[in-house]
Amino acid sequence: MRITFLSKYEYSLQDVNIKNLVNQKYCVFDLEGTGINFGTEHITQIGAVILQNGEIKEKFSSLVKSPKRISPEIEKLTGISNEDIKNAPAFPEVYKQFLHFCEGTVLVTQAGYEYDVPMLENHCQQYGTTLFSNPVIDTKGLFANIHQEYKDVISTNFLINYYQVEQKDVPRHNALGDCILISRIFKCILEEYEKKNIQDFFVSEGLAIKRFVIPGIYLDHD
Repeated sequence: MRITFLSKYEYSLQDVNIKNLVNQKYCVFDLEGTGINFGTEHITQIGAVILQNGEIKEKFSSLVKSPKRISPEIEKLTGISNEDIKNAPAFPEVYKQFLHFCEGTVLVTQAGYEYDVPMLENHCQQYGTTLFSNPVIDTKGLFANIHQEYKDVISTNFLINYYQVEQKDVPRHNALGDCILISRIFKCILEEYEKKNIQDFFVSEGLAIKRFVIPGIYLDHD
């Protein structure tokens, strides 16, 4: 997998080849952080669920102690306060638990190619740990691969509305809650792949994908 950031608004996806989508064991994961600039912000929560045969089998969630304070805007967005993470375990401990949880799975994210994966990569460099070697599917890329007619941002809300996914029973901007929601979206996309008789997620040439923007919080980085 290769990600090339073309601008703060768009990236290019290349060299993805994940075979036999229907029969894989998946780990859907999500991060919350002190902000959305993966180069300068810090993880405050890691959530994950094991998804197999369309069903959630296991759940994982942990707050992460941050050396950087959470801004009031992010506290309001995520519901995670500086007091909440004051006594939380540090990143290396939580990341070790996460690696054990997701061992042998294909990882699944929403907007993960542009946030979650580079955020984890940056943290691994900072703390001297090794980034996972699992293959990664971003639901944005998976959707864009079969719907190149859509040129706008493929946001979580866009996918919820497109597939009419139930969301009222899960907390948004909570890592575990978002994992459950992403799992439902992912399941819908896989069902569409099956209907189109597409068995693999294969991207060779550059697939242009719009990056997410959170008004009032977005931090410029190229």
